[in-house]
Amino acid sequence: MNAQQQLTPPAIGEVWPGQGGIYGGLRQYPEGLCHVIFATEDVGRHAYGDYGVSTEATSRTDGRANTAILIARPGKHPAAIAAAAHTAEGHADFYLPAIGELHHGWQYAPESFNEEWYYLSSSQYSAHYAYYVGFGVGWLSYGVKGGERLVRPVRRFLQ
Repeated sequence: MNAQQQLTPPAIGEVWPGQGGIYGGLRQYPEGLCHVIFATEDVGRHAYGDYGVSTEATSRTDGRANTAILIARPGKHPAAIAAAAHTAEGHADFYLPAIGELHHGWQYAPESFNEEWYYLSSSQYSAHYAYYVGFGVGWLSYGVKGGERLVRPVRRFLQ
């Protein structure tokens, strides 16, 4: 496959060879319009962590920024640590998606996710709660930070 073929995205919801996962389409981020890639599989069920502690990981759109905040607190955020540790096809820039990024996945590639469980986001709701998405019905809600939920890493790169 040549470089041009690698940079031509597949249909949304399909695996993008060489990019580490499932193509989620385009989203606007602080750095510009980016391609979104969801890992092909979950990396287990993990807790958000730091129950009772408020962090600055409150972005509803930028999971990469949230994840950087969370993993700066070593050992305190199992879901963020698991997502950031994920690698695929040579890409090691995965992170725990923000609530808006998970909702984007539900909107455009819901068949790529487990409808039976909730997916944890990197977006903190409060010192005691974090946002999650239920893919079966598309619920955006929040739950106790200590509760384990599925984790699906995501990465992005400029268009």
